[in-house]
Amino acid sequence: MKIFAVGLNYASHNKEMERTFQSKEPVIFMKPDTALLKDGKPFFLPDFSDDVHYETELVVKINRLGKNIGERFAHRYYDEITVGIDFTARDLQRKQKELGLPWEIAKGFDNSAAIGGFISKEEVADIQNVNFHLEINNETVQQGNTSEMIYPVDKIIAYISRFFTLKIGDLIFTGTPAGIGPVAIDDHLVGYLEERKLLDFRVK
Repeated sequence: MKIFAVGLNYASHNKEMERTFQSKEPVIFMKPDTALLKDGKPFFLPDFSDDVHYETELVVKINRLGKNIGERFAHRYYDEITVGIDFTARDLQRKQKELGLPWEIAKGFDNSAAIGGFISKEEVADIQNVNFHLEINNETVQQGNTSEMIYPVDKIIAYISRFFTLKIGDLIFTGTPAGIGPVAIDDHLVGYLEERKLLDFRVK
């Protein structure tokens, strides 16, 4: 099982991060399968970072083997979606970028890809018009709508499949809007697609 993630996919997030660069193609990075955190298990703050941030995202699960998928056929390759958190060790990421080094350690560390329970994509009218939000300690801290994506889901799938064979069970984190921020011990994170609670866990 592979975990793909998309960077720079919401203009609002790019603005809050003061990024002026905009790629002409989706920006893809990967997390190892050891990054997966599911079933409501707690997220333990790592000892190597003092600034771990949440990034709330729509996540799609691949349901068919595919390579070089045409964008018009991409909708056939996933049938379940959920909300997830792409945890980022922001201080490590900043340091690695300043040195011009890869920053996998800031994105791919253990339990850095939290996912909620999956629902059928048929439960939403339009995958590119889905509201999602994150609450921490009963306060909404981040919200977005998939219509704000720079690169929509089907284009992302088509692009990834040019380079990587997609397999059943692979996950794609599709990018985060503005509103990212740090997490702390005892925080209670709850994620929603529309008004449906799919993600619920605590920080230890």
